[in-house]
Amino acid sequence: MFAKKAKQEVTSYCDWMSQLPPELHNIPLFDLTIPGSHDSMSYDLDVNSSIIEPDRLKRFSKICCVRKMVRRWAVTQEETITKQLDAGVRYLDLRIARKARDRDPTRLYFYHGLYTRTDVETVLRAIHDWAERHPKEILILALSHFQGFDKAIGAQLHKHLISFILTLFGAKLIHIRDTATLRSCWDKGRNVIVSYDYPTLQHGELWSKILYYYGDSMDTTKVESTLSQMLETARPVKCFFVCGLNLTLPEDARILKYILRLCGNFTNVVQRSLPRLLRWVKQQAAKTPMNIVASDLVTRDDFVPTVVKLNAWRPVKA
Repeated sequence: MFAKKAKQEVTSYCDWMSQLPPELHNIPLFDLTIPGSHDSMSYDLDVNSSIIEPDRLKRFSKICCVRKMVRRWAVTQEETITKQLDAGVRYLDLRIARKARDRDPTRLYFYHGLYTRTDVETVLRAIHDWAERHPKEILILALSHFQGFDKAIGAQLHKHLISFILTLFGAKLIHIRDTATLRSCWDKGRNVIVSYDYPTLQHGELWSKILYYYGDSMDTTKVESTLSQMLETARPVKCFFVCGLNLTLPEDARILKYILRLCGNFTNVVQRSLPRLLRWVKQQAAKTPMNIVASDLVTRDDFVPTVVKLNAWRPVKA
């Protein structure tokens, strides 16, 4: 059964965490329902960069029309990181890569099919500035993948990036040993969680990889059924986890079915599927409480309000 709906209503999603009712201030953050963006930096993909993925198209990197085609199907977000945060997104999926022939040995970018135009340090500074202006909003940054971190330079790159993160965010970082609630974070003046998916480096200020469940399909029905099964049988307790609503292009030759469409793009496909996926979220959340819910096109179709409003109903023991 569920608790009574909270009377307090969120009126501004730019600061929705600070508007949650008091009864939610002292529960662990992994018991809140938090909107997140999938491939958060994909709005910034550089059509002039080389192709990183899919593998079948790497050799065509010098052909402009192929790069444009890859970009059409790799862009999953429309708005900047700052605008995503303003809209209420609190989990960012940040996939890191190094350009092979970059003259700066420690300069890093984000990627999804192509590299981004903006480097990692510039974006992290923008996130820091936003966190500074919104001290009661808790941000979860998931850094992962680390393409181009080869054996010769990988350790140096990780050391440099981690040092930059620790210096930049400093006292804002929520430590992994902390029992993080809204109240405890507010009292300590901390509002940034960094999940760093590289297990050999352990720092108390950095959290390990956050589990990300997704349907691995372009078929909405399959995405829903796969996620339902995962949430009902493998959903973790007492830790963060992501329910990813994102559609996923196939990695084999079937990908050509999509990306060779001259007039097609990923945005149109997601726009058609997102309303249905959001209806599924509301139905599924009544059976299996969710934590982070991530999606493509997070500023469309009432994605953020739908996810945030799930916090109005908290499951309680009968």
